[in-house]
Order: sequence, then C-alpha cells, then structure tokens
Amino acid sequence: MRHFHEQLQELLQKVVLMGSIVESMIHRAVDSLIARDESMTAAVFEKEREVNALQVAVDDLAIKLTVLQQPVARDARFLFMASRIGGELERIGDLAINICENLRYLLEAPPLKPLVDVPIMADIAQKMVRDSLSAMIAKDVALANTVLEEEKKVDAFRDQIFRTLLTYMMADPGTIQRALSLILISRNLERIGDHATNIAEEVIYWIQGRDVRHGKGIAAHPNADVQT
Repeated sequence: MRHFHEQLQELLQKVVLMGSIVESMIHRAVDSLIARDESMTAAVFEKEREVNALQVAVDDLAIKLTVLQQPVARDARFLFMASRIGGELERIGDLAINICENLRYLLEAPPLKPLVDVPIMADIAQKMVRDSLSAMIAKDVALANTVLEEEKKVDAFRDQIFRTLLTYMMADPGTIQRALSLILISRNLERIGDHATNIAEEVIYWIQGRDVRHGKGIAAHPNADVQT
C-alpha cells in the first residue's frame, strides 16, 4: 500500500510538471506577441514535445495503477482525474502553439492597434491554469470554484476583442488579415480558459465526488465531505 501511494505521488508530480511547462508555453507565446519577435516562439515549439511525452507517461502510469491495484473511492477518482487533466494540458499546449502560428501574420505589417485587451485576457487565462493546478495540489475546492467563475471574464474579453476588431475590418479591408489573426489568438486564449475550467471541475470531482461538468448548480454528493 505504501508503494502504491508513492506511485500516486509520482503521477501527481508528472501532472504538475506538465502543467508548469504548459503555463510557460502560454507565457512565452504571449510575450512573443507583445514583443513582436517570432524568434521567441522557438522555445514554445520545443516544449510541445515534452508535453506530449509527459501525457503518454501520465496515461501509461494511470492505466498501470488502475489495472494492478484496482483502487476504489478517492484513489480511483484520482487516477481518472490525472489522465483527463493530462489530456486537458496537452490541448492547452496545442493552443499555445496556435498562438505562435498566428503571430507570423501579425508581423507582416505594422501593428494594427496597441495591444491592451489581449495581454490582460492572456494573464487571466494563464492564472486560471495556474490556479486549477494549485487547487489540485492543495485539494482546494474553493480555489477550483474561483477558476470556474473566472471563465466569465475570459469570455467577456473574447467578445470585446471581436467587436473592436470587427470595426477595424469594416473601416479598412487592409486590416482584415491582422484583425483575424488577433481574433483567432483571443479565441485560443478563451479555449485555454475552457480547459483550465475543465481541470478545476476534475479537481472538484476528485475531492468531493460530484460531477459539475454540465451544471454548476448540481447538488453536492451525499458523501462530499467524507475523506475517501
């Protein structure tokens, strides 16, 4: 049993490492956008390989422990959670890559407008990822719930950015390519927020045994406060 719990800790550490790498990818991608320096994106593409390898390692270990140990209650939920969070983090890494790929179109011409909303939106999305992982490490349901609430802010920025850029495109067709690239970047940031929300929901499921994926108002599981 002691060895089993050591392996659970090893799995948790792999997920945390994966999360820290993904967070650095988001930060680097947005910094490249702000600095208008495509050379800075090279590190993002290099990190993608690490993230993909870690996802495979997380899945392999989760499956191995499930088959060999046949865990129950919270341990079983942890194994399912770890595998699903690994998938969410891998997709966040892909979205950071998408931001880098859209950057090249923005650098072909002068800046369309001062970057204000996009960096703020990126900070919120990145913090959501960080907080969702912190909630997992600390088993903090309150922090996980905070992440769920932050999703509204990200969605609001996405809509605001779209409306602003639409006016540029309507006024000057020459801005369309750059405006569309910024819209896609904001969409990628919004998706990062979505995946961070999914991670927070997985944390709540692990700790309390209740599924909040399709409705934030679902009643707590009868044994939500029981440590199992």
